[in-house]
This record gives sequence, structure tokens and C-alpha cells, in this order.
Amino acid sequence: MTSPSENPADLDRSDPEGEIGARAEAFRNWGRWGDDDVLGTLNFIDAAKRVDAASLVRDGRVVSLSQSFDTNGPQKGWRRRTNPVHTMTDTGVDAERGNQGFPHGIGGADDVISMPLQCSTQWDGLGHIFDHGMAWNGRRAGDVVTSEGDLVTGIEHAASVIVSRGVLLDVGRHLQPETGELEDGYAITVADLEATIAAQGPTSAVRRGDIVLVRTGQLARARRNGWGDYAGGPAPGLSLTTAAWLHRTEIAAIATDTWGFEVRPNEFDAPAFQPLHQVVIPNLGLTIGEMWDLDELAAVCAGLERYEFLLSAAPLPITGAVGSPINPVAIL
Repeated sequence: MTSPSENPADLDRSDPEGEIGARAEAFRNWGRWGDDDVLGTLNFIDAAKRVDAASLVRDGRVVSLSQSFDTNGPQKGWRRRTNPVHTMTDTGVDAERGNQGFPHGIGGADDVISMPLQCSTQWDGLGHIFDHGMAWNGRRAGDVVTSEGDLVTGIEHAASVIVSRGVLLDVGRHLQPETGELEDGYAITVADLEATIAAQGPTSAVRRGDIVLVRTGQLARARRNGWGDYAGGPAPGLSLTTAAWLHRTEIAAIATDTWGFEVRPNEFDAPAFQPLHQVVIPNLGLTIGEMWDLDELAAVCAGLERYEFLLSAAPLPITGAVGSPINPVAIL
């Protein structure tokens, strides 16, 4: 079977179903790690990979790659996705007034937060997206995720897994050196990814088990101009045609600084919604990160002229969750 084209010009823009299906079939990893697998491409991270990644720490510098978790976030309520609501249940005022009921003058503060698990910097778990009613590894979606949560591939299975070599591909800076920002609707191609790697040099070579971070610059623009339609609107992102690259490089995971990882609007004239998600999550078993803050890291990497680092990005072990908020850190 001929592998689907990696050139966006070859896409049949009238046939999202066919284009998605061809890539799902060509790059499907079902059974690759056994019938009981719950990790997908995270299996590419092993102990030796982590040891090698740890050797990249030279300066001890740590960069957080997380956006804030607060009411000033980008969410607008789509499918009940709201910004976090942070509420104090005990405060310094209560302590001053002595109404907390504690002895010998001790007081304290406590708080609670309510938020969708994918309202800010986060991972999409393997139970997040289905393809024609099928979940990762060829399971029926209804057998995996029920009202009780993801009973099979819940995000808790990845809690001690996602530590590996991270690689930043600053595509925004490479393609738009004056602004460092790709325009909304720009579809990042395989050629763009490979050109960025070549321009950045050997430290950005992508290897098996890596976690690849793709910076588009959209978050920087949203911070400057206001959130606008950052959450769900037009955005630069990966083309559907990058599915082959995501498969053959054998990366463990990938994350971007955008809401949806892939280009929006999607690359079809017929109705389409997140076609690359439909290929890579349930078929490749690829873990996807969204809304990561890659701006400081990009500046640090450019200054050091190295684009590889130890990356720790553990999800919260929320039993049965199909995604998780995270505070990923790059250690250089």
C-alpha cells in the first residue's frame, strides 16, 4: 500500500473521511505493545532513554512550561470548558479574628479549585479521542470510557512515565524570524519540521522516545493582543500530513503552544474537526500536549544554542481521567 502523501497540496480537501482513514490505517500501532497496552507511544521511553536525558543537565536551570491556572485564562465555555475557579476556604482574616477554633494562636489558610482538566497546560490522554467508536489499541470506546471514567487507559497509568529527552522545534522563529510567530491557519508541514531541525542544528535532531515541543508563537501573540479566539479559534498547527512523520520518528509524545495542536481551521472544504487528533491518539497511541508555554524556553535554547534538555511532565494521577493539568519543566 502506498503511504499517504506528506504534501498538503495532495490532500483531497473534499474528503476528510478518506484522508483520515488512509492515515489511520497506514500508521496504526494497535497490538504493537500487546493487547493489554495502556501507554501507546510512551512505551518508547525506557530507563536508558531517561539516563541519557539526565546527562543533558549541565547548568541546573529549570524552566516551567506551564501557563497560569486562574480566571484570566483563555477558556470561553466551549463544551463546558471554563477557566479555573479558585476559592479560599480559610484565610488570614479568619486567623486574625480568631474564629477558626484552633488553640494557642495558630491559624491557617486553605483553598479549593474547580476546573476542567484540560483548561490550561495539559496532556490529552489516550481515552480522549475515538475513531469511529474505537479507542486506542482497537478497543470499543464504550468499553473504555464510561460515566465512571477511563476504565482502561486512564491518565494515572502515565504518572511515572513522562520523563525523557525533550526537544524544542521553534518553527515560529525559523519560518518568521522577524516576529517569531506563525499566522493563524498556517499548516506546519513535515518539510517545515525538518527545515527547523536543520537550522537549529544537531541538538534538535529528533530520536526515538523523545518528547517534541513545537513552538508556533501563537501564545506570545495572544498574550500581547488578548486571548481573543485562542481557545478553539483559528491557529497555526500541525498539518494532517505530518501523521507519517509522527509515526516514523517514534517519538513518545508531542506538545504545542496552541489550544488544539493541529492547524485550525482544518485543511478541508467539507466539515472537519481535529482530524489529526483522530489519527494519532486512538490509532498511533500518541500522547498530545496543548497550551504549553514555550516562549521562555525558546529564548533560553536560542541563547545556549542547544535545543535538547531533560523534560519532566508527569500528569496528576487522577484515576480514570482522559487528560490532566501539568506543570512541565525543562531542565538544562
